[in-house]
Amino acid sequence: MTFFRSATEVADGIRRGALSSRELTGQLLARIDATDLNAVVVTDREPALEAATAADRSTATGPLHGVPITVKEAFDVAGLPTTWGEPAFAGHRADRDAVVVERLRAAGAIVVGKTNAHHMLADFGQTANPVYGRTLNPWDRTRTPGGSSGGAAAALAAGLSFLDYGSDLAGSIRIPAAYCGVYGLKPTAGTVPLQGFQPPGATAAPSREFPSAVGPLARSAADLRLALGLTAARPLKPSRRDRLAGFRAGVVLDDPACPVTGEVGEALSDAVDALARAGVDVREGWPDGVDPAGQGEAFGFQVELFFANGDLPGADEQERRRLAYTAAWERYFRDVDVFLCPAVFTTAFRDLGDRYADQGFWIAQASLPGLPAVSAPAGGTLPVGLQVIGPAHEDGTAITFAELAAAVVGGFAAPGE
Repeated sequence: MTFFRSATEVADGIRRGALSSRELTGQLLARIDATDLNAVVVTDREPALEAATAADRSTATGPLHGVPITVKEAFDVAGLPTTWGEPAFAGHRADRDAVVVERLRAAGAIVVGKTNAHHMLADFGQTANPVYGRTLNPWDRTRTPGGSSGGAAAALAAGLSFLDYGSDLAGSIRIPAAYCGVYGLKPTAGTVPLQGFQPPGATAAPSREFPSAVGPLARSAADLRLALGLTAARPLKPSRRDRLAGFRAGVVLDDPACPVTGEVGEALSDAVDALARAGVDVREGWPDGVDPAGQGEAFGFQVELFFANGDLPGADEQERRRLAYTAAWERYFRDVDVFLCPAVFTTAFRDLGDRYADQGFWIAQASLPGLPAVSAPAGGTLPVGLQVIGPAHEDGTAITFAELAAAVVGGFAAPGE
């Protein structure tokens, strides 16, 4: 079905004349109107249709030429609301595009709308706010899509967009991607410019970018590579390897500090077994010098420090801690290409109770050292996310592994398939 194809495939179809951007954009907008997920909360109908008509008439060959996409509500899109879900900002309209949006448009993409985000992006487990309401998970409308980029992940899973761009401070790309069964990338810290990604009234992007990052969500790992290449501040390094056989993969699928559920454990174990049969060199255990519980605690402090703008007691000691963990990961990746672990310990939930905060544990392992991490679908009755962590500034290695893994693990599947 066309609505569940990758952005790369759709762009190719439009370039060849096999698809009409105008028809596809109109059909996508109608599909958005007909759903009850509350995933795409703002549309730019007439400008999008006009841009799609122009794309059909143009001979341009941009990599996203004529492809309808969405972006998280927190990014500025000229003429559209940027509210971060806060009623005090409900009347705000952006006067220019965020840098990410500018670069995607320059590649030919058509921004048809914006996807829902949690209020002030302040939750990784749900997406709800007083301006737009709550987003539902297309796999089961009684369950969460995750947050704060839950609208992006739900829209992609439901066939309401071909590509989205979100943000990830404490898992806000990777957790929704895992809960909705799509691909999501947190790039290496500092890879993608943050200009135009800030609450209304802010005069510039955050002065202290670490540990926040913005990155793409998609239905294929190839689309992650394409989107990151278009928006990154510098050219991407090539992947260390181009075949699964020979990839050296560290693996930890469970930990006493944050035990995974049976469904997550079973799906990830099956995935790693399939990867090993495909020739992946699987190496079990945490890197030397990495204490996962301590790293989770240290990341929690860094998140507090981020919001306090660098003014908390003990900041110097915690910075030394972060640098020590970062150095441990750097040593580890001299002999290992990727590290595999859960994106989150559970599938999409109705009520996690006392374990709500545990959603951040597995996310922290890549976030504290600022490493690139892909959440990739790994099967399950409800989607299960496999987190592929790569070496710093080698996002392409993590993306390529996730792309190749789809051949044996399964990749994206539409809800109900």
